Amino acid sequence: MSSVDIRADLAVRGLNLAAPVTRHKGAGPSDDGHLVVDGANAAIPLDPDSPYTVRDGRVHKGTIDLGLSVEPVRRPRFYDLETADGVPYRKIALLHGRDVLATTVVQTCIRYAEDQRCRFCAIEESLRAGATVAAKTPAQLAEVAEAAVRLDGVRQLVMTTGTTTGPDRGARVLVRCVRAVLAAVPGLPVQVQIEPPGELGVLAELKAAGATSIGIHVESLDDDVRRRWLPGKSTVPLADYEAAWDEAVRVFGWNHVSTYLLIGLGEDPDELVAGAARLIERGVYPFVVPMRPMLGTLAHRDGAVAPPASLVADVTRRVGRLLRAAGMRGADQQAGCAACGACGVLSTAGG
Repeated sequence: MSSVDIRADLAVRGLNLAAPVTRHKGAGPSDDGHLVVDGANAAIPLDPDSPYTVRDGRVHKGTIDLGLSVEPVRRPRFYDLETADGVPYRKIALLHGRDVLATTVVQTCIRYAEDQRCRFCAIEESLRAGATVAAKTPAQLAEVAEAAVRLDGVRQLVMTTGTTTGPDRGARVLVRCVRAVLAAVPGLPVQVQIEPPGELGVLAELKAAGATSIGIHVESLDDDVRRRWLPGKSTVPLADYEAAWDEAVRVFGWNHVSTYLLIGLGEDPDELVAGAARLIERGVYPFVVPMRPMLGTLAHRDGAVAPPASLVADVTRRVGRLLRAAGMRGADQQAGCAACGACGVLSTAGG
C-alpha cells in the first residue's frame, strides 16, 4: 500500500489508540483524535476495533510495520486556565493538531432545525453538553489565543461561526474578534470561515481586520446532494458561492481562499474532481475530506457510514495532482483547514 492508501484507510477505519486531545461534536465533519503522523497533523478516528495499532511510536497492521511514525498531540497547558471572567479556556477554543487553535465564535446556527441542518454537523450539541459557551467575546478569544501561543506554541487560529440572521451571516462578529486577537498576538495567522455573505463588502472588512485567509465552505457542488445533506444551506444558490469565492480571491489573493468538498455524500467522484478543477482555476483551494459521521449528527443517527477508503484515496490523488500542477499547496495559506490538513489526506498526496 502507498502512503496515500494507508492514510486514507486510517482516515476511515481509525486507530486503536488513546489520545489526550480529541474533538467530539461541534461544527464540521470530523470527530477524531489529534495526532502527528509522519510529522504532519492528522485527525483520525480512535476506534478499539480498528485493525491499526501503534507500537513503539509506529503504525502497525497486525505484525506489519507500515512505516508511519505516530505521536499523540499532548494536552495543552492552556486547557488548565480560566478567562478573567471565569470561563475555562477550553470552552473558548480548542487545540487542533499540534499547533492550531480553533474556535466556533457563535455556537448556534439559524439552520439547526432538523429539517434545515447540515446532516454531518453537530454545532449545537457541544453547547447542549456544556462543553462550550454560546458566544465567545473578542476579549475572551484574545486572552486564550495569547496564552495558547505563549504556553503551547500555537502557530495559527481558525475562527468559524454558526450562521446568523443578518445579511453578513456572522462575518462582522468575526471582524471584531480578529482585531482583538491580533492586538493581543500581532502576526498570528488567522483564517475566518463563513457562508457567502449577502454583503460582499464584508470580505474586505475581514481582510482589513487582519485575517490571513478565508474558508467559504460549500461541501458539495451537486445541487441534488446539497438538498439532501444541507437542506438549509442549499437555499443559498451556487451562484452566490461563486460570487463570494471570486470576491474573496480578489481581496485575499490566489490560494488564500478554500472550500470543503466532502467525499461520501453520494456525489459522482468524476464530477467531484471536475468541480475541484474548476475551483482551482478560480484560485480556490478545494479541501477534499471524507465525511465521517459524528456523534450527535443526523447522519450518525440515521446510520450513515464513512466512504470506502479506496474512494477517498482515488479522489485525493486526483485532486492532489491538479493542485500540484497549479502550484497550489494548502500549507501556503498559513492558517486554516487546508493549511492544517489534518482532517484529510491531501498533504500526503502533495496538496
